[in-house]
Amino acid sequence: MAHKRKIQDQPLALTFDDVLLKPLDSSVLPAETDVSSRVTREISVNIPILSSAMDTVTEGRLAIAMAQAGGIGVIHRNLSPEEQAREVGYVKKYEAG
Repeated sequence: MAHKRKIQDQPLALTFDDVLLKPLDSSVLPAETDVSSRVTREISVNIPILSSAMDTVTEGRLAIAMAQAGGIGVIHRNLSPEEQAREVGYVKKYEAG
């Protein structure tokens, strides 16, 4: 059985609406900035962006573009299993060259 933590023991998690960044001068150079993030214990992304799994948004072409930019494209679930497999195969084939 999985160990469950109490809500008050969960680490702090913020979303876009939780913070406000005021534009000011900075000593941090863009090339020195790391915005990588973990999606799972085993999967990390270079940019913290995942495409929507909406049927009008992500199929193979966008998944490839997202991967090239450092994010993840999520193939939507409104495809038949055969169509999903075809889209995933298209993405993997592109990656393999």
